[in-house]
Amino acid sequence: MKRRPHSWREMNAGARVFIAVVVLCGTSVLTYTVLHGASRDPLKFLCYLVIALVASRLKVNLPGITGTMSVNFLFLLLGVLELSLSETMALGCAAVVVQCFDRDRPVPIQVAFNVCSTALAIAATFAAYRFPLFHRVVGNPSTLLFMAACVYFVANTVPVAAVISLTERRSLRRIWADCYFWSFPYYLVGAGVAGMMSWLHDFTDWQKSLLILPVVYLIYRSYRLYLGKLEDEKRHVEEIADLHMRTIEALALAIEAKDQTTHDHLQRVRIYAIEVAKDLQVPTEEREALQAAALLHDIGKLAIPEHIISKPGRLTPEEFEKMKIHPVVGAEILERVRFPYPVVPIVRAHHEKWDGSGYPLGLKGNQIPIGARILAAVDFLDALASDRQYRRALPLEEAMSRLEEESGKSFDPKVVQVLQRRYAELEQLVRDRIESLGLQKLSTAVKVERGVGPAAGFAASKPAQFSERSFLSSIAAARQEAQTLFELSQDLGASLSLGETLSVFSVKLRALVPYDAIAIYVRHGEELVPEYVNGDNFRLFASLRIPIGQGLSGWVAQNLKPILNGNPSVEPGYLNDASKYSTLSAALAVPLEGLQGVVGVVALYHADKDFFTSDHLRILLAVSSKMALAIENALKYEQAENSATTDYLTGLPNARSLFLQLDRELARCKRDNTSLTVMVSDMDGFKQINDRFGHLEGNRVLRLFAHSLKETSREYDYVARMGGDEFVVIAPGLTPEASARKAEQMRELVHQVGMEVCGEDILSLSVGKSVYPEDGLDAEKILTEADRRMYLQKQSQPTRKNRRMYPRAKGRLTAEISQPEQKGAMVGILTNLSLGGCYVETSAILLPKSQVRLTFSVEHTSISLNGEVVRMDMGIGAALRFVEESQESRGRLKSVLDQMAGSEDVLERQRNRNAAAGHGI
Repeated sequence: MKRRPHSWREMNAGARVFIAVVVLCGTSVLTYTVLHGASRDPLKFLCYLVIALVASRLKVNLPGITGTMSVNFLFLLLGVLELSLSETMALGCAAVVVQCFDRDRPVPIQVAFNVCSTALAIAATFAAYRFPLFHRVVGNPSTLLFMAACVYFVANTVPVAAVISLTERRSLRRIWADCYFWSFPYYLVGAGVAGMMSWLHDFTDWQKSLLILPVVYLIYRSYRLYLGKLEDEKRHVEEIADLHMRTIEALALAIEAKDQTTHDHLQRVRIYAIEVAKDLQVPTEEREALQAAALLHDIGKLAIPEHIISKPGRLTPEEFEKMKIHPVVGAEILERVRFPYPVVPIVRAHHEKWDGSGYPLGLKGNQIPIGARILAAVDFLDALASDRQYRRALPLEEAMSRLEEESGKSFDPKVVQVLQRRYAELEQLVRDRIESLGLQKLSTAVKVERGVGPAAGFAASKPAQFSERSFLSSIAAARQEAQTLFELSQDLGASLSLGETLSVFSVKLRALVPYDAIAIYVRHGEELVPEYVNGDNFRLFASLRIPIGQGLSGWVAQNLKPILNGNPSVEPGYLNDASKYSTLSAALAVPLEGLQGVVGVVALYHADKDFFTSDHLRILLAVSSKMALAIENALKYEQAENSATTDYLTGLPNARSLFLQLDRELARCKRDNTSLTVMVSDMDGFKQINDRFGHLEGNRVLRLFAHSLKETSREYDYVARMGGDEFVVIAPGLTPEASARKAEQMRELVHQVGMEVCGEDILSLSVGKSVYPEDGLDAEKILTEADRRMYLQKQSQPTRKNRRMYPRAKGRLTAEISQPEQKGAMVGILTNLSLGGCYVETSAILLPKSQVRLTFSVEHTSISLNGEVVRMDMGIGAALRFVEESQESRGRLKSVLDQMAGSEDVLERQRNRNAAAGHGI
């Protein structure tokens, strides 16, 4: 006997122990026969040995297992009759060794087991035939030979069947009955032939008795023919079963053609269900039933109206009542097939739940067939992991966690445990299976060109009248379309507000292209962000962030090609939540291509499938270019508007935004009677960084400090760049102790930035604080006081080369601005005046390093100064540094500063009196 080899390590403990016992016993028997061996007729033994070795080559395949059996059992029985125990043992073991080395190189443990089990069988047979007690009880040699043949059959086949049973965990009785018992009659025939040869030997010499060997060959041939017929019948049965299964698959595909959910649905459900059934050791018959039920469990949906099956949303109670009949209808349909295994109970019960809350019968627990319990859990998992009309597929891990939540409620906990342990392995098995089969979707959308018309003809119509009406309607529709397109084009250029532009566009477009929802996506980097959304599911669309190249709109943006009647649910993130569903079935998306590439995508959605026509696409393409330019202009306007209030270098609010915010904060503090702290800071040593390390490193210092200051401030603090290396923090409700800690923190931040950029202690910070209402009641006074205190702190650091060496006066003076290369003078507002320079608010373009001349006066003092533009803020003004002036001009400038300071003191006293009078009232 030869079987497909198993390595010793692959075998379980039971198989190892059994093989070890057989080898040990067989070795003991062989040792005994060797030690007590003798041959009465060596020539006769050698002749029988050669014939037995030749007969061992005459083998037949055993059905059901990968093994063979030869006809040398005949000569073993003959040896029991004619030879000694040692001779018969040598003859049998030699024949087994030859048989093991027939084709493949055998495993040593296989050879040892086969030889030892054969030795035990020969010893048992020899004892049954030669034991004296049996001779006294039976007496008849023919009966003894029959009993010896039975003993040899059992002893030769049971050990091998036992090893197969222990290794493959199959029933010993079934293996022995299916694979070996059918050969028992041939052992009896062999016993008869051996008895006849022994009987002839009594009348003549043993050489002549060998003439019966052709009969042996005849037995072998009949044996081969019989097994060949069995194989043919088995092959035929397998082909019929395969045809049966392919027919079931075809019927399942017919169901899928009506209710298409996923291409892989059939294979996934079947493979998952069968593998789980194997893991739970479900009987073979029920596994066959489960395989058919996995394909046909939804056959009852053929009786459900298509609008219910394909509804892209939740079912009404009435629709669900109709849907609940499909297990019953499916079972009734399959009852007529008369399957040889219980398919119908599985199909009828595949919507029952473990806790009894399912339908149609309300079965619970083990009342539900095991196949239906497996199918219910597998179908639930596949449904969550597959796309549906009302939602996108969930990731397999999330679907598995949902299944675990229903364990013990809807599904058998044992089934859920198997799926939880093996779902990743089973999914890979499904993918490999689908790749090997190369399955394709049914051609339900193909257009057949041939065919003139139906045999009964087309529906009747009135071509003349219809053509005339169509002609007049087309003229009217064309004029209306042209007028609407003209109005739309005019409106698109009438506003620079992006929101207003998109709102007007959506309203006007609806008259030309009806839609249930609209989403206009604007490109931001590598993403499409919904800038305007209206209509159904607007919250879902508003939450999307679509990467370029993904989903419907992302594909349109990447390829610059429109999509007509696409699937809205493929947008990334649109329906990833199982609790969400969509009624939208058609999408029309067109790219918006501006002067610098794609600006965005406009997408229209409708509930009716394939609603949009080529005319709708034509209209949308006609306005897309103007729409793209309008969006591009609106985005540029927004950018320019933001840059007017934002410092381009640090991203912080600029001086203009600072004053506006400070006014708002002061108004709030007056209403709420709360305090406000303003901290003005200026870097000491920053000019050295520009001179020694360059302006790029200086810019880096400003950016790093701005970022650090913003990150370390509270969420409701306002951080702004006043200009140059000066920063301001507006901190509502900051206590004196907290403001002192904040100032120290700011100094530490500047020190860290200086060390990071320059690698040396070159930078420090002067900080001045003022508090509302103690230090002033308006923005200018509070900033002036904070700036003065910051200047005093700066002066207390004599070792620092400070950026600003002169105090400045707050105020606003009208000044004339002239340049050498220009005729005429311009008018500007002079602010932040000091002995070293000033800031001029003007819309004129003053380029950095250009020379200007300022002329202004205060009361009876008039002055003209030459200056150089240090920094220009486009559309706001410029910072000027005064060049060397005469002693007379310097004296007049000091006089102007004193007059402005005096005027400020007078105004402050007047404000305080007015405030006191107001409180008194």
